[in-house]
Amino acid sequence: MSVADTVTHETVAPCGDTRESAAPRLKRLLRNRAFQFIGLAALPATIALAQAARDPSNPVEGEPGMPVRDALVIEKCGTCHTADAKGNLSRISWVRTTPEGWAQVIRRMSALNGLSITPTEAKAVIRSLSASHGLAPEEAKPVMYLAEHRALDETNIPNETIRQSCASCHAFAQPLSWRRSKSEWSLLRNMHVALYSQADVQYRRPVEDPTQPAVAAGAQKPLPVEVAMEYMNKNASLTSPEWSAWQARVQSGKLGGKWLVNAVLPGKGTYVGEMVVTPAGSEDDYTTAITLKSLADGSTLTRTGKGIVYTGYSWRGTSSSGPEGTRADAPQDHETRETMWFAPDRKSAEGRWFWGDYQEFGFNVKLTRASADPTITTVAPYALKAGTKGATVKLYGNAFPAGLKPADIDLGKGVVVSKVVSASPTEAVLSVDVAADAAVGKHDVGLGGNVLPAALPIYKKVDFIKVAPDNALARLGGGKHGIGYQQFDAIGYDNGLDGKPYTADDVALGPIDVTWSMEEFQTVYYDDDTNYVGKLSETALFTPAIDGPNPERKWNRNNYGEVWVVATAKSEKDANGKPLTAKSFMIVTVPAYKRWDQPEVAK
Repeated sequence: MSVADTVTHETVAPCGDTRESAAPRLKRLLRNRAFQFIGLAALPATIALAQAARDPSNPVEGEPGMPVRDALVIEKCGTCHTADAKGNLSRISWVRTTPEGWAQVIRRMSALNGLSITPTEAKAVIRSLSASHGLAPEEAKPVMYLAEHRALDETNIPNETIRQSCASCHAFAQPLSWRRSKSEWSLLRNMHVALYSQADVQYRRPVEDPTQPAVAAGAQKPLPVEVAMEYMNKNASLTSPEWSAWQARVQSGKLGGKWLVNAVLPGKGTYVGEMVVTPAGSEDDYTTAITLKSLADGSTLTRTGKGIVYTGYSWRGTSSSGPEGTRADAPQDHETRETMWFAPDRKSAEGRWFWGDYQEFGFNVKLTRASADPTITTVAPYALKAGTKGATVKLYGNAFPAGLKPADIDLGKGVVVSKVVSASPTEAVLSVDVAADAAVGKHDVGLGGNVLPAALPIYKKVDFIKVAPDNALARLGGGKHGIGYQQFDAIGYDNGLDGKPYTADDVALGPIDVTWSMEEFQTVYYDDDTNYVGKLSETALFTPAIDGPNPERKWNRNNYGEVWVVATAKSEKDANGKPLTAKSFMIVTVPAYKRWDQPEVAK
């Protein structure tokens, strides 16, 4: 489980160290300027670098910097980060990062270095630096999950050596959200050693990693931190073709207008609707009006909000349906924060609208800009079985033509629209026949010149199911701390053309009807975790038990534990006639006693 589930954009200290406990140690180091950017263990080898750090014009920084032109940034940052003749501010001109990254820097400078800045000024500085020292869309997209507060297993860590160096204490997306010169990557390493006592041990601990090249006989193996530095300098350098190209292309977002919404909320299904974006105030500030319809129960959700676009493509916003309510999993009861990545052509966007004490609830959102051309955004139901006759299929979108005919719609080989039952500009109801030999897989859905790719899965049978997420984390709460809930779904799958489960061509068929239960994960024989960790509802919403010691539990233990969350299909069976089942492993743990975030980025 990645630490992205409780994303902390502050640097998280190893072994329980915190910003508060680290600050006095750092301030002691700062009494001697030679220690400002170096770790004690690295002192003998880096005296020259420390001396150079006193003078930002020293040519130890061998790469061209990126000048800072904004007067407010110079005013607030230039006292400590002095300028050279080219307009470069020391340190700042040799790094690039996301809006959350710059917010992290401002917080750290305020907490440790005495920066005096108002919230309004901080917002302006973040906006300016995100524009001049940000990430290109292609650089930001792979790590958007950090700003989206997604809980996931990071598959982008190249090897175990780098996992130990960079992802033992925080998400790997944290360093990958930055671009730095070689000197700045070295200074970051040294800062970790100076600030966090465990970092030097972590960096120097030998790793037996079969993915690393073998060393010659008698030669020393490279240290984990050396492998990490080599990787970051190669893959996250200050300059890049993507950033150079984006600097020439970047414009104001110009996102005003109507956007079509496809939003999937785990546990509650798909919502369709629209988001009207209206320019407000300064450039790249917007207000929003959102209307969503649930395809599960037909209910309507209306919301109003506001948003900011950073770096020409990166949306941060908020929206709500009114006063806060008490239902944990109900979007109408909560303000949601919005993180979205807009495509450079400004025709589509994707991201997450989330809420909760641990940001554990959220819509997975796709936006499509409305135009005069017919546009399909959503198809329901999610999948059709081969051999089905007279199935009702609904298309949702915009600008559907009047007098829509079956011949206007293409659902792929073996899938035929026999009748258009009804049609409006935003919804078409079809009667569809699926041939018994229709190709298994995700079919494109076409209407005129518009195609929604891979929008209609066709399957032979439900061969197996999975519980999503397959590894889960929930946090005790309700006493002194907030509750960390967990929502589950059961997803059906066809084996695909190769006839084998758990391979690349498996076809996901969307949520299926199941019954839910919990089973003991046998860690120790006496713990009986299923009796104490919390309750799983009929709709697979897990509510953890209260935090704190439980006098009813052996040894007065807390209610933490490990369990299996089990889905049992109501209709689908295996080759032996038994219901299909699947499990997810869930850890129910203690509250996160210290967390950091940047909600102001979205305000």
